Amino acid sequence: MFVSVELIIALAVVVIVLIKQAGLKIGHALVCFLFGFYLAETSAAPTIREVTRSAVDMIGSFAP
Repeated sequence: MFVSVELIIALAVVVIVLIKQAGLKIGHALVCFLFGFYLAETSAAPTIREVTRSAVDMIGSFAP
């Protein structure tokens, strides 16, 4: 659960930066949010969760 909260905060920061710096429209961000929300209820969700968890663990292993 701890990794999930950190990941959500990091992704929120990325979205805010993209909205302010890269010209991402609020509508585009909303579509991406809804896509992720509905994707989380599919059979692909466990695989995506494991890949994300593995990537976070790999990045965490590089940190001192």
